[in-house]
Amino acid sequence: MNQQLPPASHVTIAVPRVPAWATPRARIDDPVASAYMAGSALNALDNLVQAEPVWSGAWRHRLALKAAGACMKLIGRTEDEAALRDTWLLRQSGDEPGPAGNVLAAWRRLAGRALPPATDDLQAVTALLGVGWSDGFGDLIDVTRDEVRSGAPAPVIAARIAEAAMREDPKAEILAWWLADCALSWRMGWRHAVPILGVQIHAPLLRSGPEGRRARPGSDAFKQAVFIASALGAAEACRLAADIAAQAERLRAVVPKLRSKAAGDVVDRLLGDEAVSGTLTAKNLSRWASRRLFDRLIELGAVRELGGRSTFRIYGL
Repeated sequence: MNQQLPPASHVTIAVPRVPAWATPRARIDDPVASAYMAGSALNALDNLVQAEPVWSGAWRHRLALKAAGACMKLIGRTEDEAALRDTWLLRQSGDEPGPAGNVLAAWRRLAGRALPPATDDLQAVTALLGVGWSDGFGDLIDVTRDEVRSGAPAPVIAARIAEAAMREDPKAEILAWWLADCALSWRMGWRHAVPILGVQIHAPLLRSGPEGRRARPGSDAFKQAVFIASALGAAEACRLAADIAAQAERLRAVVPKLRSKAAGDVVDRLLGDEAVSGTLTAKNLSRWASRRLFDRLIELGAVRELGGRSTFRIYGL
């Protein structure tokens, strides 16, 4: 094998849990209570992010997939997370991912690149999300930087930036949620964004009023909704992290049993991304050898097959 997985101590960490009392279970109308819950939940998540576990890439991209899935309903499309994953991984080299795949690409860009974004990054994201560019969107990077320096709570900044995006273009809600997650992670001081707000777009607890309308950026209920989304999203992210951490530990444990020269590269990819195609090829890995390696990893319980098919398989933690 040309690479080795980091030592167990770098993989096995105590994944923080959001306290049950800080995870909303019913509608919360008290802004103080929602802010208190969000603060506790974000603190637990911050402890996890700052630890930078070796599997954090897979974790962030799994959250990006979930956020993209929530955005599909927002823009009136039917693709679920499985369909988005297929769209992304099963396309031929050089093929465009299509409108749904572009939305996933935008969230993957947020989860995979260092903060803060540059103007050209934001221009690329607006195109991927199908939003027309406005120079006012570019100004939001400086606005967010000023907000971060102000020291306001992360959910407050996220809400303000999302609302500013909607003032610039009332049809840009999908971008507003992307910017909200970007702003929240930036304020938290995280090197890479962790999508947690976009995942909660359609959460029932974010609805308000007698008609149970979804909170949209710019609405009276939105700032309160962002606090609730922060608590819900942080709790869900920590639960997902615990699951991925356990799977990463199983993967680490079987590494000595792998004979493939390319096993180290494959392990790195599994730890760094949400999913990997079963037809993955590399310098020292043919398509046939790739299939045998993944079959061995499945046999050892080190990875999961995520596509549910006998062909065109997809693997991940």
